[in-house]
Amino acid sequence: MNNQDLLHIAREFGNPVYVYDAEKIISQYQRLTGAFSKVKNLKINYAAKALSNISVLKLLNNLGSGLDTVSIQEVQLGLQAGFKPEDIIFTPNGVSLEEIEEVAALGVQINIDNLSILEQFGTKHADIPVCIRINPHVMAGGNTNISVGHIDSKFGISIHQMPHLLRIVENTKMHINGIHMHTGSDILDIEVFLYASEILFETAKQFKNLEFIDFGSGFKVPYKEGDIETNIEELGKKLTRRFNDFCKEYGKDLTLAFEPGKFLVSKAGYFLAKVNVVKQTTSTVFASIDTGFNHLIRPMLYGAYHEIVNISNPEGRDRFYSVVGYICETDTFANNRRIAQITEGDILCFKNAGAYCFTMASNYNSRFRPAEVLWYKGQAHLIRKRETFEDLVRNQVEVDLPLSGSKKEKEEAVGVKD
Repeated sequence: MNNQDLLHIAREFGNPVYVYDAEKIISQYQRLTGAFSKVKNLKINYAAKALSNISVLKLLNNLGSGLDTVSIQEVQLGLQAGFKPEDIIFTPNGVSLEEIEEVAALGVQINIDNLSILEQFGTKHADIPVCIRINPHVMAGGNTNISVGHIDSKFGISIHQMPHLLRIVENTKMHINGIHMHTGSDILDIEVFLYASEILFETAKQFKNLEFIDFGSGFKVPYKEGDIETNIEELGKKLTRRFNDFCKEYGKDLTLAFEPGKFLVSKAGYFLAKVNVVKQTTSTVFASIDTGFNHLIRPMLYGAYHEIVNISNPEGRDRFYSVVGYICETDTFANNRRIAQITEGDILCFKNAGAYCFTMASNYNSRFRPAEVLWYKGQAHLIRKRETFEDLVRNQVEVDLPLSGSKKEKEEAVGVKD
């Protein structure tokens, strides 16, 4: 899709608005499956937390994807989108035993990442197959804010706790059918990822009835021109060879699973916002737009970079702008960024806005969350309406407390005297 398509969407559906290119999602899915085409049994479980709109989930289901979920609500979204329970894996962190039991009752694959819940679940439900999430203590990602494989991570069971883990499995007689790891996002070094994979293979040898090994995801996508990304093709070639060799050693054709989120949808997303004010100070030119970190929190939350393009004036002379939002907080998307000359009313486009953008949006400052649009074969499809004031107050319950000395009480008292 091009700038004119995006401008047309902004005019038709208003702004701010999220736009997703379905054909880019499809091509990313095909690229990943193609890289591992020589694996006999491959399972791609899309990470719903990246972008959980039901229409996007349906698209991925139609492609043959499974679903990786982290809450019972995501499980329910997946079921509503048409995923079969057996094609959903539940990989929560810090949730209650009751929530895990509720999900297990739906027929969904359970993935447990702590010894306490593992023992409790195994004691009560030894017949239900369980996957175990291992923390290999390897950081394959480049950003410590989004790495989950380090030694102090709250995610996973430490590889050093294997004796305790094995004792729980033996005592409960529970059925372990999968082993899982996730080292974090933005994997830069394939060799480090392969090193972590060797730890997972060694762990897998401890269990005789596995059906799959889940290597997580965290593949890096480029955020700007010249940016590095995970070489999926190289990873596919090297991990495929090692995985196939392991299956021969294990004596069984296991399933190789991944749980990509960002890789599939990040580049497919665009976020469009209108410039409200161009404000010159003594040292900075601010472009203030009709959105804020209530709609796109990643830059403020962990310094994420999003390329910003003035699609209303793409050929204009570059100037330096600090792009800021309308939230009454420090609300900065970019500092001193080179962008084609901006005037009030222009539409700015944030790229790589498909993953962890709308799903992290809020109603802070009582602002409405934006619309979402899915673009496919030259057609724009509205997949989420823009919120209204009715949506904002829908679940609020108004209570008028009879406070003593209140304005209302004083007015009534004056009325009695009169």
